[in-house]
Amino acid sequence: MKTYESAENYLETILMLGQNGGRVRSIDIANELGYSKPSVSIAMKSLREKGFIDIDSSGYIALTADGRRIAESMYERHVLIADWLIFLGVDKKVAVNDACKIEHALSEQSFTAIKKHIGEWRSGIYKKK
Repeated sequence: MKTYESAENYLETILMLGQNGGRVRSIDIANELGYSKPSVSIAMKSLREKGFIDIDSSGYIALTADGRRIAESMYERHVLIADWLIFLGVDKKVAVNDACKIEHALSEQSFTAIKKHIGEWRSGIYKKK
């Protein structure tokens, strides 16, 4: 199923906020992303209708299996690309911001190739000259 960048950002944010057993509410997402509570509420309704999240009677948000798959994919892309840019000498803040943009635009094929290349480099296949 095709998802849009905004949905991917929300799902990734829910994943990150929920790490270490944290419980996530719409207000937490609004505060993290700097969005208005009504905007986040509309987005959460859409994500729930598409089956990416569940919201319990207390307003706590949990990723469904499909939502978690997308969120983890975006998070993996974000971390790998940011780390790679930092290694290349890009300032950390710039690298993190750029990674957030790149992670959504990059095809699966290109990301897989970059991931493979970085893995090979880390394992020593490419020798430093």
